[in-house]
Amino acid sequence: MKVLFDNCTSPVLASTLNGFIEHLGHSAHHLKDLPCGRNADDVEWIALLAQESGTWMVITGDYRIQRNKAERAAYRQAKLFGFVLAPAYQKTPTHQIASLLLWRWPEMEKLFELVGGAALHELPIGRSGKIRPLPL
Repeated sequence: MKVLFDNCTSPVLASTLNGFIEHLGHSAHHLKDLPCGRNADDVEWIALLAQESGTWMVITGDYRIQRNKAERAAYRQAKLFGFVLAPAYQKTPTHQIASLLLWRWPEMEKLFELVGGAALHELPIGRSGKIRPLPL
C-alpha cells in the first residue's frame, strides 16, 4: 500500500509515517514528491492515483473532496480510499498529529483492507474516538 498526504497536511507526517511502515512493504508520500507536484489541483492528483487504484490510501485535511462535485466524482471514479482529518487537527501541533497517526495506524490499515476502494472516513482527534464513514 502507498499512502498519500495532500497539501492540507505537513510533509513531516508523510516522512514520519513512512519510517514506521516502510519495513512492512508500504510507503508514505507527500503530494509535493509526486510527479504532478505541490501545485496540482485535487482532480489532477486524483487522476494520477487512479492509474494505480487499489494501492493508495489518501490522508487529507480537506473536506472538499467530499463536498465539491468534480472532486467527489473523480475520487469515486478512481476508487480511492482515504481519511479526512477532523477539524481539530488544524490546531494540533505536528508532533502530536504524527503520534496520533502512528497510534491509529493499525486501525486505519485494517479498515483499508476490509473496505477497499471508493471510501472516505473521518479520523477523529484523540486515540479513542470512532472513525466514521463519510458519504461519497
